[in-house]
Amino acid sequence: MNSDKSDHIHLKKRGAKTFRRGRALAFLERLKLKRSTIQQQLDQPEFQSIQQILVGELKAIDMMMEEFKQLFELDETETHNQKGCDQNEEN
Repeated sequence: MNSDKSDHIHLKKRGAKTFRRGRALAFLERLKLKRSTIQQQLDQPEFQSIQQILVGELKAIDMMMEEFKQLFELDETETHNQKGCDQNEEN
């Protein structure tokens, strides 16, 4: 429930469009984190037996990220700017 109240406060503070864009950027960052984790697993010997599966997952995530960026008209500079904005809001 606290999340709903927080979302509502952000919605008023930044406006609906900016709020939705911020959530899209946050989702893209989560995809990047998942991709990074899978990439690290590729280099670890204990995951050797499922290497082809991991490669497939990486390709799928890359495709999703590209489609998501195109759909929401996001670019790399926005994702970097979002990180800075999030850190400023926390302070």
